Amino acid sequence: MQAFRVHAGRVAPLERANVDTDQIIPKQFLKRIERTGYGEFLFFGWRYQQDGSANPDFVLNQPHFSGASILLAGKNFGCGSSREHAAWALLDYGFRAILAPSFADIFATNCTKNGILAATLDEDVIAELSRRALANPDYQLTVDLKATEIRDDRGFRAVFTIDPSRRKYLLDGLDEIGITLQQDTLISKYESARRPWLSLR
Repeated sequence: MQAFRVHAGRVAPLERANVDTDQIIPKQFLKRIERTGYGEFLFFGWRYQQDGSANPDFVLNQPHFSGASILLAGKNFGCGSSREHAAWALLDYGFRAILAPSFADIFATNCTKNGILAATLDEDVIAELSRRALANPDYQLTVDLKATEIRDDRGFRAVFTIDPSRRKYLLDGLDEIGITLQQDTLISKYESARRPWLSLR
């Protein structure tokens, strides 16, 4: 997993609350066995019209949000089913950080497992960031996980919150397997000392 420490990138505002995982990545695209290739289907029902053409009104199809790597979202982002594919689609599209007033807990965990920062900010801060992103083409933020703050080049700063264990996983670039493998020496020592036949009694 790629570590997350400081990331600077273009911001895209998705001004919708209660966006669920089926809206992030619809169920008809969950047949793939790889973790990659989901980005083109991200927000499929909103990005594309019935005839398959791009919906010009959707934020990610607008030229000044092209290449955005920081997503501003409404409260309860990632609710619904626990599909990890939602995090895969966001990462594959290019998002490294999602800023919202609140997240569904399982979704936030899935983001952490895949190297995406899901950081919580007050609603009024998200609203101000959205205003700035809509008013200024190529609006960019720096997201600093070590300092737990965001900032722009116009003097705006705000502190975000994140679960301490998720913060550590991201800073170290480790998921649960990576954390476990840090104890490889102790695990090997324990396994070599075991006498499995004794456990059959």
